[in-house]
Amino acid sequence: MVITAPQAPRLSFDRYTLRNVFLKKIFVDKDGQRLIPVNLPAGSPLRQAFAQEVTHLPDTQQDDYWNRQYFQGVSPPYVLASQQAVVRFVAATPGAIGYVTSCYVDSSVRVVFELTLPSGTTAVVCPEHASP
Repeated sequence: MVITAPQAPRLSFDRYTLRNVFLKKIFVDKDGQRLIPVNLPAGSPLRQAFAQEVTHLPDTQQDDYWNRQYFQGVSPPYVLASQQAVVRFVAATPGAIGYVTSCYVDSSVRVVFELTLPSGTTAVVCPEHASP
C-alpha cells in the first residue's frame, strides 16, 4: 500500500507518477506542496518488490542512479528502518509518501495506491502471519 498523511498531496497516483516521485523527478504537487518520498532499507523484501513494480530499478541500479543524481544536487529519499517508522513519519509529515504492507495501515494515514506485488515475493508478510 502506498500511503500519505490524511491530507494527501494533490497528485494522480499511478505507477508512473509514483516512479517519478520516488526518483525525485517530481518534487511538488499541484498546490506546490513539497513531496517527501521515504524508502525502507536496501535489502528489505518490500523495498525490492516496490522497486520492481514501481521504479523498475534493482538495488544496484538504484545505487548508480543516486550516485549520478547526487552530483546534480538531488539526494535520495529518506530511508526509515521499519514499516512502523514509515507510518509514523508519513502520518506526521505533510507531503510524505511511503509504502507498507496492509497490516501496518491505520487511521493516521491514507492509502492512495494499492500495489499488486509480483508473484513469488517472499518475506513481505505481516508480523502476525510470520512463522514462530
